[in-house]
Amino acid sequence: MHFDVFNGDADGICALIQLRLDQPLASKLITGIKRDIQLLDKFTASSGDYVTVLDISLQQNSARVNAFLNNGAHIFYVDHHQSGDIQKHPHLKTLINTDSAVCTSLLINQHLKGKYPLWAITAAFGDNLNHSAEQLAATLNLNPAKLDILKNLGIYINYNGYGSCMADLHFAPDKLYLEMADFQSPFDFISDNPHLFAQLQQGYQEDMTNARSIHPEYQSDAVAVFILPDTLWARRVNGAFGNDLANLNPAKAHAVITYNQDNSYQVGVRAPACYKNQPNKAGADELCSAFPSGGGRKAAAGINHLPSDQLNVFIQKFEKFYS
Repeated sequence: MHFDVFNGDADGICALIQLRLDQPLASKLITGIKRDIQLLDKFTASSGDYVTVLDISLQQNSARVNAFLNNGAHIFYVDHHQSGDIQKHPHLKTLINTDSAVCTSLLINQHLKGKYPLWAITAAFGDNLNHSAEQLAATLNLNPAKLDILKNLGIYINYNGYGSCMADLHFAPDKLYLEMADFQSPFDFISDNPHLFAQLQQGYQEDMTNARSIHPEYQSDAVAVFILPDTLWARRVNGAFGNDLANLNPAKAHAVITYNQDNSYQVGVRAPACYKNQPNKAGADELCSAFPSGGGRKAAAGINHLPSDQLNVFIQKFEKFYS
């Protein structure tokens, strides 16, 4: 059996679209909300099974990877988050690059020698890697109108992946993937599914209007912290709002905080455009990994369950880290 394991955001979905357009096969889809990164815990792979893993941290899933390999499974692992030590094994193939300008779909685009670049561009925009998306788009001579369409689609797919549970989402990620999987181009998908695109667009715009009315809980020259209310729209929009803040004020680091059902907080961090006098986004993974349930990538990371009594501790560390 083949298992396709992918993050439920734009990067994970678009990476799998590229792979399966190039290598069609029947597989069992394993995915979830964007913050659900323990996806390998949802199944067991044994001898003769093949597992493709896209856009979830190897470091967070290393025990299951080792178990699968010990069972005799073959694994192809592609990602841009923290990896930890990557073991050498004849059944394990990895494409991992943690550079802040790279995402999983861009790695797949390179792996496939640029067969489906429009999907990679869409994913890069969804991951807020606008410069990387524009660089790839420049090789295709896309006009500004078409580039805006890809950017919006990437943002909407990414927005759709956020929530505390699957019921929060407009579309389950596996269902959204299946709606898009057969299209060689994102433009063809939008043309054939105008109502789906419009539903994502409307949800995004309404939720962002609500988020933009929120004032920062704490801010300084270096950072800004926003706490969203305990509402459905806030749980859906926290990632997109973090990206929006980062784009509007790239000199600052931003944290967007929402409530979990267990009275803890979920934290999303976006690094500033420059870090330690270097012109690149970095440090978010390092900061968030200092907390239990924290992790991510250099430019954007998060903490899934921050105890309520640790909020001030987080804000103090956040300020100190980026000051």
